[in-house]
Amino acid sequence: MAREFQRGHKARISDLTAGTDLYVGVQISGPGLTFDISCFGLDADEQLSDDRYFVFFNQPKSPEESIQLLGAQAGDTESFRVTLDRIPPQIQKLSFTATLDGAGQMSQIAPGYVRIVAGGEEVARYPFNGSEFSTERAVMLGDFYLKDVWRFAAVGQGFDGGLEALLKNFGGEVAEEETPAPQQPQTGAAPGFAPPAFGAPAPAAPQPAAQGFAPPPGATPPPAPAPAPSVHAAPTIVAPLTPPGGAQVPPPAPAPAPYGQPGPSQPPQAPYGQVPAQSGSLPPGYGQPQAPQTPPGPPGFHQQPPFGQAPGQPAPYGMPQGVPQGGGPGGGVSAALQQFKETPTGQRWTQQNKKLIRVDLGMGGQPVLARQGSMVLYQGKVDFSYKGAGFAGRLVGSATGQEMQLMRCTGQGQVFLADNSAHLHPVELQGDAICVSAENVLAFDESLQYEVRRVEGHGIPGGALFTMQFQGTGTIVVKTHGTPVVLPVTPTTFADCNAVVAWSAASQVVVSSQVRMRRNAYPGDTGEGVNLQFRGAPGNFIVVQPYEI
Repeated sequence: MAREFQRGHKARISDLTAGTDLYVGVQISGPGLTFDISCFGLDADEQLSDDRYFVFFNQPKSPEESIQLLGAQAGDTESFRVTLDRIPPQIQKLSFTATLDGAGQMSQIAPGYVRIVAGGEEVARYPFNGSEFSTERAVMLGDFYLKDVWRFAAVGQGFDGGLEALLKNFGGEVAEEETPAPQQPQTGAAPGFAPPAFGAPAPAAPQPAAQGFAPPPGATPPPAPAPAPSVHAAPTIVAPLTPPGGAQVPPPAPAPAPYGQPGPSQPPQAPYGQVPAQSGSLPPGYGQPQAPQTPPGPPGFHQQPPFGQAPGQPAPYGMPQGVPQGGGPGGGVSAALQQFKETPTGQRWTQQNKKLIRVDLGMGGQPVLARQGSMVLYQGKVDFSYKGAGFAGRLVGSATGQEMQLMRCTGQGQVFLADNSAHLHPVELQGDAICVSAENVLAFDESLQYEVRRVEGHGIPGGALFTMQFQGTGTIVVKTHGTPVVLPVTPTTFADCNAVVAWSAASQVVVSSQVRMRRNAYPGDTGEGVNLQFRGAPGNFIVVQPYEI
């Protein structure tokens, strides 16, 4: 049975199928609307650095044929063949997109889907409809991305600017040249792969027997007669995006690399959906990708990335993508405010600046639990309701100091969250766990499980401390006073219990005291009587803020 995804959901492809030769079908339609469906092969910076991996009707396959456009069949408006084990290492992400050719908006589309078929069986489906969109003219439907293994993410986010805005998001631009004759998709490049469709005309030559990884005939309703591929008034030419005037953006001055940011001699940080190249001593979510670095913004804005976010994610606050700081030519109010524009990325959680984060709830998506009063702005139809912990939960929270006053955010729209100018750090969990003090939790996906966890020891009266443990698949937003530091756990790692923010759940934590209680009575006490000692296997970590509560 196919696994059904909602917008923002992710999964390992190996959890869906053991196969690597996959069929990806897209069904999208609307009255009077024409669509161009494409696949972008992106590099480690989520940029289209090689335009040979832009697979669309004028370029139906990649050089090594690991990505092939197959055309309309088996009830799908467009279909692709993706052979994961043949994709070259420089391609780290495949983004399947749909753009409108002509007038219209994505809110007008009928119910559609993106599906994955392996071995002739549908293993995953992301259904969508027009109620999930508004004025967008180009949407990113789903992604295959490499993060230690290939994974699938249901995206469902778009751009009002259509194809041009989509290309600029991937580091390209639309140029116009003399129109060549359009090239038809070469479905014969993958003999036997394409699934048969009822009502389709018989092929000119007999095809070999199906290989078994295409959807079976009749699995979907007979497709309507497919219109001829629409051709833009001018062909799409992908070129590197350069700043206005052709000037190159100067690189930032070398500085000591904070956690999650590569130094001058290190390779670039891995992007959204990819594990960094260096050995994994850090947990999932502590290396969120970004776009290539641009000059630093105004003082105080993104001088360094927060933990949980690596450099290069699209357009940090104060630095819109592809626009040098300063607002560009022309001046005026719009130019002055350009650097503070909202940063859309097509993801569920988007860092707007180091103290403000946006969550896209989406139609039918998972609700979000957030600290009461943390909403500073929202767009769309969003409902806020009280999230009670129940009598037992309130009792445990009061007794342990780990009580969280939460509100439940549901509906369709975007919610902006902040709390007293604290630094915010989204941490993505994918089945693993993290321990965070309730005081340092701003918001999290309702799909995460959480409970109070006891830390035992003999160093303090009562013999215990408490924290919250979060586990599952989703995102938790951690807040800190100032920029934290993340350290690997070693047998000699100690932290002040008032400064530690979070640690990996697999770490062993012991409460210890280096100062005897009878010495605290006379002047000269260090004030560091209670510490937490951390022990664990390689890969465990602790997060400490430069502030004591």
